[in-house]
This record gives sequence, C-alpha cells and structure tokens, in this order.
Amino acid sequence: MSIEALFSCPGASPLQSFEMKPYDNRAWFLVLPALIIMTFVGILPLIAVTNYSFQDLFSLNNPYWVGLDWYHNIVASERFYASLARSFLFSAIVLSIQLPIGIWIALLLQRSHRFIVSIVLVLITLPLVVPWNMIPVIWLNFINPDAGLAGRSLAWLGAGFDYKFNALHTWIVLVVMDTWHWLGLVVVLAYAGISSISPAYYQAAAIDAASQWQVFRFIQLPKMKTVLSMAVLLRFMDSFMIYVEAFRINAGGPDSATAFLSLDLGEEIQAFNYGPSAARSMVYFLIVLTVAWTFKAATSTRAPVAMEPAR
Repeated sequence: MSIEALFSCPGASPLQSFEMKPYDNRAWFLVLPALIIMTFVGILPLIAVTNYSFQDLFSLNNPYWVGLDWYHNIVASERFYASLARSFLFSAIVLSIQLPIGIWIALLLQRSHRFIVSIVLVLITLPLVVPWNMIPVIWLNFINPDAGLAGRSLAWLGAGFDYKFNALHTWIVLVVMDTWHWLGLVVVLAYAGISSISPAYYQAAAIDAASQWQVFRFIQLPKMKTVLSMAVLLRFMDSFMIYVEAFRINAGGPDSATAFLSLDLGEEIQAFNYGPSAARSMVYFLIVLTVAWTFKAATSTRAPVAMEPAR
C-alpha cells in the first residue's frame, strides 16, 4: 500500500490526521543578498585580518610568518592592560549614567501627553543623526573658552575648566559628549518597552495598592528586560570602541589618560604596522565578543513568569 493510500484510508491508522506540509525554500533567496553583503563586508575581512595577525607584512606581496609573536607582545605589554582598563572604565561610567537617566526620562514620558512625548523624542534623538565625525567638532567649539557657550560660561564662573591638561576634565568632556550623543537611543528603547506593557498590569497593581516603586520593580522593569539588554549591549560596544571623540578632543591625553584600546590600534595602523595592528584588532574583537556572549548568557536565564492578570 502506498503512503498516500495509507493516509487516506479511514480508520486504518492514527496517521490519518497527518497532513503532508510542503516546504517552500524560496524564502532563502530573499536572504541571499544580505548573506552576500555580509560575506564581503564581514566574513572575508575577518579572515584576512586573522591571516595578517600571524605575519609580519612588509608588503602584501612579501609576508613573513611570525606565528603568535604579535599576540605575545600584546598580552605581555603593560600599556595594553592600562588601555583595556580605561576602555572598560569608560564603558562602565557611561552605562551607569545613561541607563538610569534614559529609564527615568522614559517613565516621565509615559505620564505625559502625546504631543509632549513626540516633541521630546524628536529633540532627544536629534544627536543620533549627527555624523560621528562632527560630534567632537561641535563639542570642541562648545567648550572653547574664547568663543564656546560652555567654555565662556565656565570661565565667567571662575571654574578653571581645562580639558587639554587636566585628565579629569578631559574625562568629563568625553562622558558628557557620549551621553549627549547616545542618550536618545536608551530613551527610545526604554519608552518602547514601557509602552508595550498591558494596562491590565497597572489595574491589578492599583487594586493591590502597590506603590510606584513596586510597580516599577515588579512590573515595568521585568517587562523592559529585553529592550534594556539590547540597550546595554549596543551602548557597551559603541562606548568600548570609542575612537574619533577621544582622538579629536585630546588625542589620548593628557599623559595617556584617555588612551583607549582603539587609540592604540589607530596608532599601529597609522605607523603601517599591519601585523601588530591585525593582532590587536583580533584581540579587540574577541574581547567584545566574549563580553557580549557572557552578558547574553547571564541574562538569558528564565526567571519565574508572573501570571497574567485577570481581565
């Protein structure tokens, strides 16, 4: 008996309710352009950089195999660990500032009129569309003690702000500039997470006479977990790879106080040290990948899911 006859025979088998579902693989053709682009802009350059990191490149036609020498020089360098610590410290500072402020603004917008919400979201996301190479130019003019609004105001107050020779002031400029640039992303993501919460949860909380802190702790924050995780990952990767802002503001100074990993990598590339710069790029890539994977693994553990409120 054929398979078709077996399936069509009434009462012959429990498989009579089974239906053969056709598989349409044409959807893969829709993904094909993205795969081709990712191959050329992501996979092939990564393979090339990995290959270069094991060689001393006097020229592309005359490579010399050095094995793990460049990696050994990196991990044995005190400057590498100092730059790594600065990069992690900068990311930790901007995340500890931008996440609470972004969530707080999103909570305020939730209680505001739609017209006000629209205006605030447009204004706060405007810095996101500013070209990245113009950000330090804008802030250099802004903090200029002779012509900048902030610079002249601080000079008038007698604050003695000197971002060129004071490491603390340079860090303040970088942190404030990064917050001004990227706070809108955190606000938009947090507001999207809050807006997706069903009103039934708030009604149940009102019946239980829950405080605002309890509503935030047990309803809003758990529901924003996904978008906040996305915000943390995006902001960590962006802040950890800061280059143009730190280079244009003070070129890693004063006294290497803002010499991050990205600036060390830029110096190697500008010196045409392609082998060491390739190895440093791979170490950089592995650090970001490891942190992102660790964070994803730590936040993917399923917490007890609260029951849906009765409607």
